[in-house]
Amino acid sequence: MPKLSQSALHPAYPIRTPRLLLRPLSTNDVDALLAYRSLPDVCRYVPFEPMTREVVKDRLATVWANHGLTHEGQALTLGIELAATGQLVGDAVLFWHSREHGGGEIGYVLHPDHAGHGYATEAAHELLRLGFDDLGLHRIVARIDERNEPSARVARRLGMRQEARLVHNELFKGEWSTELDFAMLADEWPAHRTVQN
Repeated sequence: MPKLSQSALHPAYPIRTPRLLLRPLSTNDVDALLAYRSLPDVCRYVPFEPMTREVVKDRLATVWANHGLTHEGQALTLGIELAATGQLVGDAVLFWHSREHGGGEIGYVLHPDHAGHGYATEAAHELLRLGFDDLGLHRIVARIDERNEPSARVARRLGMRQEARLVHNELFKGEWSTELDFAMLADEWPAHRTVQN
């Protein structure tokens, strides 16, 4: 019988990677979050509109308030902080979709001033580790708008395999979007433990 995912995920914070600290977001992060989540270019291919201060504060009090995962259907959003400076440069999310099927999903968003340095890859790699090694997920996916080539490159660098190209599958922000679906299985993860920036 297949192994089911664990009952919960409670990481010790901050989670350290070679250059980053991943940690829960707090009310002290409002200005840093607003600096990139309010930008139309950052929001163009992701499922949220440019955020206001009020929206950021509301999310911090609700959907971003989880410090762990205890039930399927939850999401763990972590700030991406530069270890050398303490600056918040983005955030990454791990969704726990199904306990029975061991399903999860990752996502990431970065301040454009800090793009191109491999930070999204480094943070997303750590989310794969949390999902596979700590939560015991069987399969983790990333769903990306085809026009968002930098995000697709992150998924490929992580070793995720492109499984589907869904042409004009969703009316997204007033236009048809083509979705690229990437995935990795738990038994494929050991070959990708070393991140390629």
